[in-house]
Amino acid sequence: MDANQVVRGYLTLGLRLGRLEPGIVDSYTGDPALRRQVDNETRPDPDVLAADARQLRRDLVGVELSEPRRRFLDAHLKALECSARKLAGEHIGFVEEVETYFQVRVRPGDEDTYAQAHDRLSEILPGRKPLRDRLASFRTTDEIPARRLQGCVHALSSALRDRVRKRYHLPEEEIVEYRIVTDKPWSGFNYYLGGYRSRVAINADLGHRMSNLPHLVAHESYPGHHTEHCRKDADLVAKRGFAEQSIFLINTPQCLMAEGMADLGLHAVVGAGWGPWAEEVYGDLGLRMDGELAERVELAASGLLTVRQDAALLLHDRGADPDDVVDHLRRWLLVPEPRARQMVRFLADPLWRAYTTTYVEGVRLVRAWLDVRAPGESLDDRYLRLLDEPLVPKMLADEVAEGVSWLARNIAENEV
Repeated sequence: MDANQVVRGYLTLGLRLGRLEPGIVDSYTGDPALRRQVDNETRPDPDVLAADARQLRRDLVGVELSEPRRRFLDAHLKALECSARKLAGEHIGFVEEVETYFQVRVRPGDEDTYAQAHDRLSEILPGRKPLRDRLASFRTTDEIPARRLQGCVHALSSALRDRVRKRYHLPEEEIVEYRIVTDKPWSGFNYYLGGYRSRVAINADLGHRMSNLPHLVAHESYPGHHTEHCRKDADLVAKRGFAEQSIFLINTPQCLMAEGMADLGLHAVVGAGWGPWAEEVYGDLGLRMDGELAERVELAASGLLTVRQDAALLLHDRGADPDDVVDHLRRWLLVPEPRARQMVRFLADPLWRAYTTTYVEGVRLVRAWLDVRAPGESLDDRYLRLLDEPLVPKMLADEVAEGVSWLARNIAENEV
């Protein structure tokens, strides 16, 4: 079997899994004939698909591929095997499932860290009322009127697109279409349609705030998911023939990479001072925002990053009652009950139950990797690698470890 056959086998496997688990194929822009072929087949057997994944991993050993492509395919075939085993009814522990999908080992967060984050928030938002109420008041004043949401999304998208185009080349024909939707378990979703086009859905049920909407638009579009799809489509697929990049599959390592990178999109293209930057964008629309305060609140709240992952562990690893998970989210994340229940709804979805880890561990890993840049390497250069290369979490973890070791050696040498 040659490299092209292994890659086609991987694409076929992903499409066949999509027949059994609607939604697992997030996007496919490859050979339409292959999709038609899979769609016309009899319903696949998940046990057979698991065996196919194992065989493709064995075949991969003997084919001529660059090491990054080999590592990418091997990690993704392993994840797809896990999905097939689950669909076949095999019980797989939650922690093992997450590690197999995303190449990270999850652990509960530290409640002392959460308490310290609460203390910092309390200092930023002083008052006699409980912190939950003070934070709720801040969020209320920060809310975007529903009738203004579409306009705010477009204004932020335009401002971010201008910045991204100056830093990272995008195809001239690329475009994002935005739609406001309701009754979804997520806040936003990018549907990559191929041809450098995306449709981004924004869930109006969540009551978006001026301080969180810039992150969401950056995440879904510029320089997040849409930008990544466009650049990989134009280079890896069209120019270099990496056909495996023409499919994006849920619950695979590429999800952790994509979500971690997208969550740090505003950090990459605006960075410190994003609050006053957003304040200026909203000001042009006649909306008032305290950008500096919003930025300080977000920085303090970053200490609560792992609370959502704790909730997933409580629900799926420890068998906690959903109401207890809601209480955990309300206590530590300081969110109102409807928002906490929306989060639990997402965690309870069979397809998405492990997915919260992509945001939590994705941000931690990608941020650490961005921070261990080589001397003279800019943040733009580093972020561009995420947009362009077929990286997986284990590759980043290895580079972080090497970077930390290099830094430690240099510190030691300078102290001698």
